[in-house]
Amino acid sequence: MKNKTVIITGASSGIGKACAEAFAKRGANVVISGRNKDNLEQAADELRKTGSQILSVTGDVSNENDCKLLIEKTVEKFGSIDILINNAGISMRALFKDLQLDIIRKVMDINFWGTVYCTKFALPYLLKTKGSVVGISSIAGYNGLPGRTGYSASKFAMHGFLDALRIENLKTGLHVLIACPGYTASNIRNAALVADGSTQGESPRDEEKMMTAEEVAEEILKAIAKRKRTLVLTSQGKLAVLMNKFLPSLTDKLVYNAVAKEGEIPLK
Repeated sequence: MKNKTVIITGASSGIGKACAEAFAKRGANVVISGRNKDNLEQAADELRKTGSQILSVTGDVSNENDCKLLIEKTVEKFGSIDILINNAGISMRALFKDLQLDIIRKVMDINFWGTVYCTKFALPYLLKTKGSVVGISSIAGYNGLPGRTGYSASKFAMHGFLDALRIENLKTGLHVLIACPGYTASNIRNAALVADGSTQGESPRDEEKMMTAEEVAEEILKAIAKRKRTLVLTSQGKLAVLMNKFLPSLTDKLVYNAVAKEGEIPLK
């Protein structure tokens, strides 16, 4: 990864920040993006201690022009792009019958359109380097999850987009990876949108029992190095994907029961 140029969206915290640290420690040129300028600059200052070159670009991936500017500033500083990690994302927790439709629009704008915009503008440079496009997805992109209709829809859409992009580029050398970390200790649950559009706040899960963002970042880095097409982490995640393929009806029941047991969504 030394001297490779990697762009990571949603890199102020969580998996995105951990990925930035993993690449920076290996000598990559790291470009981080996020909406909160103060948090982003703090992350950039920490990353510079590794000795690698760091560029921070404040922006919102749901804004097409912000995504275009992110790519332009990266090329202006480093001249090329080797890896794009579409990590920026937001979740939601509400039954479809109760939620405001703007919630689904917001989730789709960030999770799906953010990936489309950044990939579109970065693609010409990635094709030159035979680089990697990465989508940080979820098991929700394989299994529809109750109380997460918008989130699941955004991840299914991301999967379809990246799968089609991979096939379009079978002869160009472009690498496309869909990474599904499973439950990871991060702030995505705290920032999840509830029925009225406000944030959930306190996480309903025991964060200490999950994979750390740093562990996930190392797995993602290795998958990129090996140019894998998919990465599904945790035994629970792998089992869910496998069962949904061969025993979909049973999987529906198990997923329903698991979510109902959590208590954060009023399933009966």
